[in-house]
Amino acid sequence: MYLFIFSQKPTCNFNYLSIFKLCSVNIVSRQQWGAAAPKQKESLEGPAQRVVIHHTALQSCKGLAECTDELLAIQKLHMKERHFDDIGYNFLVGGDGSLFEGRGWGVMGAHTKGHNGDSLGIAFMGNFNNDTPSKEAILSVKQLLMSGVLQGFIRPEFALYGHRDLGATQCPGENLYAALSQLRSST
Repeated sequence: MYLFIFSQKPTCNFNYLSIFKLCSVNIVSRQQWGAAAPKQKESLEGPAQRVVIHHTALQSCKGLAECTDELLAIQKLHMKERHFDDIGYNFLVGGDGSLFEGRGWGVMGAHTKGHNGDSLGIAFMGNFNNDTPSKEAILSVKQLLMSGVLQGFIRPEFALYGHRDLGATQCPGENLYAALSQLRSST
């Protein structure tokens, strides 16, 4: 678990890396990847206090064309077999750093049993017991976290967990779990 604390409201830092602007995050919308409508939505009561990192434990993918089938399969699994109201995660990230809207900001997920009421779930697409998360995916999630704080969807002092920290699971995989410290430097 990592605790993030901002002593003051963060500001944009365009010198972080010239190719990434921390205040601007491009997210592929649900409409763009062809998501089915959710059965219902339940809002979080306020900004997320925790962010939980997952892996899909499926095939990795890059970009909208490759990831669409994976996203649709995950949503179908979650809704039809697990009887969730929607895809369980708030956001997902592909191997090239493409960010995909799951349930989105401010919506309660179904990603970590008993811990969904005050958290956001972000899933890296792939199996990170086998693969190593890409630099692009790590950087995109850093941007997403900063954007969430700046927009008021994530508390400035949020805690970051791997799914295994909150339940009996191998998720988010050994290699992604080992890389969580890289997300800590996002702020």
